[in-house]
Amino acid sequence: MNLIIRLLITAVVAFFLTKILSGVHFEGFSTAIVFAIVLGVLNLIVKPILSILGLPLTIITLGLFSFVINAIVILIADYFIDGMVVDGFWWALIFSIALSLITSLLGGIAGSSDD
Repeated sequence: MNLIIRLLITAVVAFFLTKILSGVHFEGFSTAIVFAIVLGVLNLIVKPILSILGLPLTIITLGLFSFVINAIVILIADYFIDGMVVDGFWWALIFSIALSLITSLLGGIAGSSDD
């Protein structure tokens, strides 16, 4: 049940972020749900590989390179999803930072109410 709630939170936040950010577009809410599922799979499979390969740069930049890794994962998701368009790397970076912050905040609120 917790996985479904996290996927829905990610889908809702991603969908509303596309209304705020002009460089990221979804065809509809169903595309946002597909995005949340694809993002979860990419975070499970691709992100650890990118994190290991980028570990030296992450150490040198004191962790800031992890934002670049998140943006790359967003761009990979854009490649696989037909109804999603990201206008460039910088939009993917801004979108990934905003998505991470807001979903963490909402996930913390939703998780604290389960106690």
